[in-house]
Amino acid sequence: MQKLIQRALTLGLMFLAFTARAELPADYKVVLLTENFPPFNMAVDDKNFARDDGIDGISTDIVREMFKRAGINYSLTLRFPWDRLYRLTLDKPSYGLFSTTFTPERQPLFKWVGPIAKTEWVLLAAPGNNLSVKDLKSASQYRIGAYKNDAVSQHLESQGMAPQNALRDQENVKKLLKGQIDLWATTDPVGRYLAKQEGVTGLQTVLRFNSAELYLAFNKDTPDEVIERLQKALDEMRNDGYVDEITQNYL
Repeated sequence: MQKLIQRALTLGLMFLAFTARAELPADYKVVLLTENFPPFNMAVDDKNFARDDGIDGISTDIVREMFKRAGINYSLTLRFPWDRLYRLTLDKPSYGLFSTTFTPERQPLFKWVGPIAKTEWVLLAAPGNNLSVKDLKSASQYRIGAYKNDAVSQHLESQGMAPQNALRDQENVKKLLKGQIDLWATTDPVGRYLAKQEGVTGLQTVLRFNSAELYLAFNKDTPDEVIERLQKALDEMRNDGYVDEITQNYL
Protein backbone atom coordinates (compact mmCIF):
# COMPACT_ATOMS: atom_id res chain seq x y z
CA MET A 1 0.00 0.00 0.00
CA GLN A 2 2.82 2.34 0.94
CA LYS A 3 4.52 1.70 -2.41
CA LEU A 4 1.29 2.47 -4.26
CA ILE A 5 0.95 5.78 -2.38
CA GLN A 6 4.56 6.72 -3.13
CA ARG A 7 4.12 5.84 -6.79
CA ALA A 8 0.93 7.90 -6.98
CA LEU A 9 2.71 10.85 -5.37
CA THR A 10 5.63 10.53 -7.78
CA LEU A 11 3.33 10.40 -10.80
CA GLY A 12 1.40 13.35 -9.43
CA LEU A 13 4.56 15.41 -9.02
CA MET A 14 5.71 14.49 -12.53
CA PHE A 15 2.33 15.53 -13.93
CA LEU A 16 2.46 18.83 -12.06
CA ALA A 17 6.01 19.49 -13.33
CA PHE A 18 4.90 18.70 -16.88
CA THR A 19 1.83 20.92 -16.74
CA ALA A 20 3.80 23.75 -15.10
CA ARG A 21 6.38 23.59 -17.87
CA ALA A 22 3.60 23.64 -20.44
CA GLU A 23 2.10 26.87 -19.09
CA LEU A 24 4.01 29.00 -21.62
CA PRO A 25 2.41 29.29 -25.08
CA ALA A 26 4.19 27.37 -27.83
CA ASP A 27 5.13 30.61 -29.59
CA TYR A 28 6.34 32.36 -26.41
CA LYS A 29 9.58 34.27 -26.87
CA VAL A 30 11.64 36.56 -24.66
CA VAL A 31 13.07 39.71 -26.23
CA LEU A 32 16.60 40.03 -24.81
CA LEU A 33 18.47 43.33 -24.96
CA THR A 34 22.08 44.07 -24.17
CA GLU A 35 24.79 46.65 -24.80
CA ASN A 36 28.54 46.82 -25.28
CA PHE A 37 29.76 46.13 -21.76
CA PRO A 38 32.95 44.14 -22.33
CA PRO A 39 34.03 41.59 -21.36
CA PHE A 40 30.51 40.63 -20.23
CA ASN A 41 28.51 41.44 -23.37
CA MET A 42 29.80 42.97 -26.61
CA ALA A 43 29.41 43.04 -30.38
CA VAL A 44 31.84 40.77 -32.21
CA ASP A 45 32.62 43.63 -34.65
CA ASP A 46 32.78 46.26 -31.85
CA LYS A 47 29.86 48.21 -33.33
CA ASN A 48 26.83 49.52 -31.42
CA PHE A 49 24.34 47.22 -33.11
CA ALA A 50 24.38 43.44 -33.41
CA ARG A 51 22.02 40.46 -33.30
CA ASP A 52 22.21 36.90 -32.02
CA ASP A 53 25.53 35.29 -33.10
CA GLY A 54 27.09 38.72 -33.60
CA ILE A 55 27.23 39.11 -29.81
CA ASP A 56 29.58 37.41 -27.36
CA GLY A 57 31.04 37.88 -23.88
CA ILE A 58 30.90 36.18 -20.48
CA SER A 59 27.28 37.05 -19.71
CA THR A 60 26.14 36.43 -23.29
CA ASP A 61 27.49 32.88 -23.33
CA ILE A 62 25.99 32.15 -19.92
CA VAL A 63 22.58 33.57 -20.88
CA ARG A 64 22.50 31.55 -24.11
CA GLU A 65 23.12 28.34 -22.19
CA MET A 66 20.49 29.27 -19.60
CA PHE A 67 17.80 29.63 -22.26
CA LYS A 68 18.92 26.43 -23.98
CA ARG A 69 18.66 24.39 -20.79
CA ALA A 70 15.37 26.05 -19.80
CA GLY A 71 13.86 25.35 -23.22
CA ILE A 72 12.71 28.96 -23.74
CA ASN A 73 12.87 30.78 -27.08
CA TYR A 74 14.42 34.23 -27.32
CA SER A 75 15.78 36.88 -29.64
CA LEU A 76 18.95 38.80 -28.73
CA THR A 77 19.82 42.32 -29.82
CA LEU A 78 22.69 44.60 -28.84
CA ARG A 79 21.86 48.29 -29.10
CA PHE A 80 22.85 51.70 -27.81
CA PRO A 81 22.38 53.60 -25.52
CA TRP A 82 21.85 51.75 -22.24
CA ASP A 83 19.34 54.35 -21.09
CA ARG A 84 16.96 53.41 -23.92
CA LEU A 85 17.32 49.64 -23.30
CA TYR A 86 16.69 50.15 -19.60
CA ARG A 87 13.46 52.05 -20.24
CA LEU A 88 12.24 49.56 -22.87
CA THR A 89 12.66 46.71 -20.39
CA LEU A 90 10.75 48.64 -17.75
CA ASP A 91 7.87 49.18 -20.20
CA LYS A 92 7.63 46.02 -22.35
CA PRO A 93 6.30 42.64 -21.11
CA SER A 94 8.66 39.67 -21.59
CA TYR A 95 11.64 41.94 -22.26
CA GLY A 96 14.92 41.08 -20.53
CA LEU A 97 18.11 43.11 -20.08
CA PHE A 98 21.67 42.10 -19.23
CA SER A 99 24.17 42.60 -17.75
CA THR A 100 22.16 44.56 -15.18
CA THR A 101 23.66 45.43 -11.82
CA PHE A 102 21.39 44.40 -8.97
CA THR A 103 20.78 47.18 -6.45
CA PRO A 104 18.20 47.64 -3.66
CA GLU A 105 16.78 50.62 -5.57
CA ARG A 106 16.24 48.56 -8.71
CA GLN A 107 14.98 45.42 -6.97
CA PRO A 108 11.24 46.28 -7.07
CA LEU A 109 11.41 47.48 -10.69
CA PHE A 110 12.21 44.11 -12.32
CA LYS A 111 12.12 40.35 -11.90
CA TRP A 112 15.63 38.96 -11.53
CA VAL A 113 17.67 35.92 -12.56
CA GLY A 114 21.24 35.61 -11.32
CA PRO A 115 23.82 36.42 -10.32
CA ILE A 116 25.66 35.91 -13.60
CA ALA A 117 28.92 37.64 -12.62
CA LYS A 118 30.51 39.92 -10.03
CA THR A 119 32.18 43.30 -10.42
CA GLU A 120 33.67 46.15 -8.38
CA TRP A 121 32.89 49.85 -8.61
CA VAL A 122 35.94 52.09 -8.84
CA LEU A 123 37.12 55.65 -9.31
CA LEU A 124 39.88 55.86 -11.92
CA ALA A 125 42.33 58.72 -12.54
CA ALA A 126 44.48 59.45 -15.58
CA PRO A 127 47.96 57.88 -15.75
CA GLY A 128 50.42 59.77 -13.56
CA ASN A 129 47.67 61.53 -11.62
CA ASN A 130 48.40 61.67 -7.89
CA LEU A 131 44.85 62.26 -6.69
CA SER A 132 44.12 60.62 -3.36
CA VAL A 133 40.65 60.11 -1.88
CA LYS A 134 39.65 58.01 1.11
CA ASP A 135 35.92 57.76 0.40
CA LEU A 136 33.14 59.06 -1.85
CA LYS A 137 32.57 62.07 0.35
CA SER A 138 36.10 63.31 -0.18
CA ALA A 139 35.81 62.49 -3.90
CA SER A 140 32.79 64.75 -4.32
CA GLN A 141 35.05 67.81 -4.56
CA TYR A 142 36.29 66.55 -7.94
CA ARG A 143 34.65 66.40 -11.37
CA ILE A 144 33.48 62.81 -11.81
CA GLY A 145 32.47 61.25 -15.12
CA ALA A 146 30.02 58.34 -15.22
CA TYR A 147 27.66 56.44 -17.55
CA LYS A 148 24.03 57.60 -17.76
CA ASN A 149 21.53 55.36 -15.92
CA ASP A 150 24.30 52.91 -15.06
CA ALA A 151 24.15 51.53 -11.52
CA VAL A 152 27.41 53.30 -10.62
CA SER A 153 26.03 56.66 -11.69
CA GLN A 154 22.72 56.01 -9.94
CA HIS A 155 24.59 55.18 -6.74
CA LEU A 156 26.60 58.40 -6.87
CA GLU A 157 23.42 60.40 -7.43
CA SER A 158 21.76 58.64 -4.48
CA GLN A 159 24.66 59.91 -2.36
CA GLY A 160 23.89 63.49 -3.37
CA MET A 161 26.68 63.67 -5.94
CA ALA A 162 26.30 65.07 -9.44
CA PRO A 163 28.41 63.05 -11.90
CA GLN A 164 28.81 64.21 -15.49
CA ASN A 165 26.93 61.44 -17.28
CA ALA A 166 27.98 60.31 -20.75
CA LEU A 167 25.84 58.28 -23.17
CA ARG A 168 28.86 56.05 -23.91
CA ASP A 169 31.20 55.01 -21.11
CA GLN A 170 34.12 55.12 -23.57
CA GLU A 171 33.70 58.91 -23.73
CA ASN A 172 34.95 59.12 -20.16
CA VAL A 173 38.36 57.74 -21.18
CA LYS A 174 38.87 60.69 -23.52
CA LYS A 175 37.48 63.18 -21.00
CA LEU A 176 39.87 61.89 -18.37
CA LEU A 177 42.91 62.25 -20.63
CA LYS A 178 41.84 65.73 -21.75
CA GLY A 179 41.35 66.91 -18.17
CA GLN A 180 37.61 67.47 -18.66
CA ILE A 181 36.95 65.24 -15.64
CA ASP A 182 39.19 64.39 -12.70
CA LEU A 183 37.86 60.91 -11.95
CA TRP A 184 35.98 58.23 -13.85
CA ALA A 185 33.39 56.24 -11.90
CA THR A 186 33.05 52.88 -13.60
CA THR A 187 33.01 49.11 -13.18
CA ASP A 188 36.09 46.93 -12.93
CA PRO A 189 37.13 45.11 -15.13
CA VAL A 190 34.92 46.94 -17.66
CA GLY A 191 36.67 50.30 -17.32
CA ARG A 192 40.14 48.87 -17.88
CA TYR A 193 38.86 46.87 -20.85
CA LEU A 194 37.25 49.95 -22.47
CA ALA A 195 40.37 52.04 -21.86
CA LYS A 196 42.53 49.39 -23.51
CA GLN A 197 40.24 49.47 -26.55
CA GLU A 198 40.90 53.21 -26.75
CA GLY A 199 44.65 52.56 -26.58
CA VAL A 200 44.93 53.76 -22.97
CA THR A 201 46.72 51.87 -20.21
CA GLY A 202 48.04 52.79 -16.78
CA LEU A 203 44.84 54.29 -15.33
CA GLN A 204 45.15 54.76 -11.58
CA THR A 205 42.59 53.09 -9.29
CA VAL A 206 41.96 55.82 -6.73
CA LEU A 207 39.12 54.16 -4.82
CA ARG A 208 37.19 50.90 -4.72
CA PHE A 209 33.84 51.72 -3.17
CA ASN A 210 31.49 48.84 -3.81
CA SER A 211 31.18 45.28 -5.08
CA ALA A 212 28.19 44.35 -7.21
CA GLU A 213 26.53 41.41 -8.90
CA LEU A 214 25.32 41.31 -12.51
CA TYR A 215 21.90 39.84 -13.26
CA LEU A 216 19.41 39.29 -16.04
CA ALA A 217 16.57 41.76 -15.33
CA PHE A 218 13.06 41.14 -16.69
CA ASN A 219 9.99 43.29 -17.10
CA LYS A 220 7.72 42.71 -14.10
CA ASP A 221 4.97 41.22 -16.30
CA THR A 222 7.23 38.35 -17.39
CA PRO A 223 5.65 35.01 -16.34
CA ASP A 224 7.07 33.56 -13.13
CA GLU A 225 7.51 30.27 -15.01
CA VAL A 226 10.19 31.94 -17.16
CA ILE A 227 12.05 33.27 -14.13
CA GLU A 228 11.93 29.95 -12.28
CA ARG A 229 13.12 27.85 -15.22
CA LEU A 230 15.99 30.20 -16.03
CA GLN A 231 17.10 30.45 -12.41
CA LYS A 232 17.07 26.67 -12.12
CA ALA A 233 19.17 26.37 -15.28
CA LEU A 234 21.69 28.95 -14.00
CA ASP A 235 21.98 27.19 -10.63
CA GLU A 236 22.70 23.92 -12.45
CA MET A 237 25.31 25.63 -14.63
CA ARG A 238 27.07 27.03 -11.60
CA ASN A 239 27.05 23.65 -9.86
CA ASP A 240 28.45 21.77 -12.87
CA GLY A 241 31.25 24.31 -13.42
CA TYR A 242 29.95 25.85 -16.67
CA VAL A 243 29.84 29.42 -15.30
CA ASP A 244 33.42 29.27 -13.99
CA GLU A 245 34.66 27.77 -17.26
CA ILE A 246 33.12 30.53 -19.40
CA THR A 247 34.41 33.27 -17.08
CA GLN A 248 37.95 31.90 -17.16
CA ASN A 249 37.87 31.67 -20.96
CA TYR A 250 37.44 35.44 -21.20
CA LEU A 251 39.53 36.63 -18.28
